[in-house]
Amino acid sequence: MDAQLQEKWKELKARWQEIYDLTGVSALLNWDQTTYMPPAGAAARSRQLALLERLAHERRTDPAIGRLLDELQPWAESGDASAHDAALHREMRKRYDRATRIPASFAAAFAEHVSNSYATWAEARPRNDFAAVRPYLIKTLDLSRQMADFFPGYAHVADPLIDMADEGMTVATIRPLFESLRQALAPLAAAIAERPQVDNSFLHRRYPRQQQLAFGEKIAAAFGYDFTRGRQDETHHPFMTKFSHDDVRITTRVDETDLSNALFSTMHETGHALYEMGIDSAYASTALDNGASAGVHESQSRLWENIIGRSRAFWSHYYPSLRAAFPEQLADVEMESFHRAVNRVTPSLIRTEADEVTYDLHVIIRFGLELDLLEDKLSVDDLPEAWHARYQENLGVCAPDDRDGVLQDVHWYAGTIGGSFQGYTLGNIMASQFYGAALAALPQIEVEIGEGRFDTLHTWLRENIYRHGARYTADELLRRVTGQPLTIEPYLGYLRSKYSDLYGAL
Repeated sequence: MDAQLQEKWKELKARWQEIYDLTGVSALLNWDQTTYMPPAGAAARSRQLALLERLAHERRTDPAIGRLLDELQPWAESGDASAHDAALHREMRKRYDRATRIPASFAAAFAEHVSNSYATWAEARPRNDFAAVRPYLIKTLDLSRQMADFFPGYAHVADPLIDMADEGMTVATIRPLFESLRQALAPLAAAIAERPQVDNSFLHRRYPRQQQLAFGEKIAAAFGYDFTRGRQDETHHPFMTKFSHDDVRITTRVDETDLSNALFSTMHETGHALYEMGIDSAYASTALDNGASAGVHESQSRLWENIIGRSRAFWSHYYPSLRAAFPEQLADVEMESFHRAVNRVTPSLIRTEADEVTYDLHVIIRFGLELDLLEDKLSVDDLPEAWHARYQENLGVCAPDDRDGVLQDVHWYAGTIGGSFQGYTLGNIMASQFYGAALAALPQIEVEIGEGRFDTLHTWLRENIYRHGARYTADELLRRVTGQPLTIEPYLGYLRSKYSDLYGAL
C-alpha cells in the first residue's frame, strides 16, 4: 500500500473508531437504564440515547466514509490487502451501505421511542398492564415496517429485519426449517409427557440471593469469563452487553424460590461474553469486533448453558460444591436427582425457563406472531389473546395473565418487531453442530468437563469461532468449522440421545 492509500486507510479506521465508541457509550446508558437507573430518569435517558444515536448515525453515513471506501475498494479487492484488512473493508462497506438507507431523523426517533417503550414495559409487566404498553407497541410495529421499507425489493416485510441480525436468512428459509423442527419436537415432547415426571420441587426451596450470585460467578469464571474485563449485575431480563473490547458485562435475574433461574441465566450470558472476549484483539474498536450473527451468538450461549451446564459430566464435578453452598436446601438431594431436575421436560409458560425439548416451540410461536403482525393479519389489540391461543395449541398451557404472556419478553418493547427471535433457534441448531466438531477434533473434552476443566473446549471455540469476530458470515463460519451448512439433524440427535437417557428410549 502506498503512503497516500495508507493515510486514507488510517483515516477510515479512525472515523470508524468514533462510531464504535459512540455505540459503546449508548450501550453503557442502556445497561444503566436496565440495572441501576432510577425510574424517574427514563425521560432524560430517552433523549440522551436519541442524541447519541443521531450523532452515531451522522458519522456512519458521513459521505467522507463513502468516498474513502470507494477510493480504497480497488486495493481491498486487489489481493495486496491482507485477509484481515479486506474483511474489515468489506464489513465497513456493508454497514455504511445499510446505514445510508436509514435517515438520521428516523434513527434518532426510533432510539428515543424504544427507550421510552422499555421504561414503560419494565413498570407494566409486574402490574400485568398491557394497556400501558399498547400504544408503544402499535408505534413499534409501524416503525418496524418503516425500517423494512428503507430496504425495498424484499420478498417479505420481515426479511430486512431478519437480515440485520442473521445475514442471509429470510422468511422463506426460516419458515420451512422451523416447521421441520416443530414436527420433530412435538412428538418428542409428547412421548416424554407419557413417562413418569421428574420431581424438581427442591429447586423451589428458598435459596438466598447472595449465595446464588456467588455460585453463578464461580461457574462463569471456570468457563473462562474474565472478571478484569467484565462484571455481573441484576436486571429484569438478563443480557450481555459490550462497551469496548475489554469491557464485556453480563446480567442475571435472581428468584430466591427458583435455584435454576439465575444460575442458568448466568451460564447463558457467560457464553455470549466468552464469544466477545475471545475476538482477536487486532479487531478492537473496528467493525469486526463483534460476533458473526445473532444465531452464532446464541449458539455459544446455548452451548455453555445447556450442552455443558446441564450435562451429567458437569454436575458430577460441580454438584458437591453446589451442595456445600446450599447445605440445608440440598441435604436430601442426590446428584442424579439434581441432574434430572435441571433437565426436566414439561410444557411451560416462560421461554427463558423452558427445557431444551420445548424451548424452540416458544420461539416458533413468537416468530409466527411477529410475521402475522407485520403482514397485518393480526392487530396489536388482538395480540394478547392470539398469544394465549397459540400457547394452548402448541404447548397445551395458557398463561393466567399477560404478565407471563405477551409481556414476558423484552424484545418487542426494546427493538423492532421482527428479526429478534429467530436467532435463538438458529443458535440451538448451530450449537450442536459446533460442539460435534469440537468433540470430533478433541474427544477428551467430555472427560475434562467431568473434572471441572473447560480450557480445551474454550480454546477450541476461541480459535475456531470467537477470534474471527465478524470476519465471516454465519454460513461461511459454519461451513468452515463443521464442513456442513445449517442442518437440524445433529441437534435432533443430541436431544433424542440425551432425553432417551433421562426418560427411557423415545
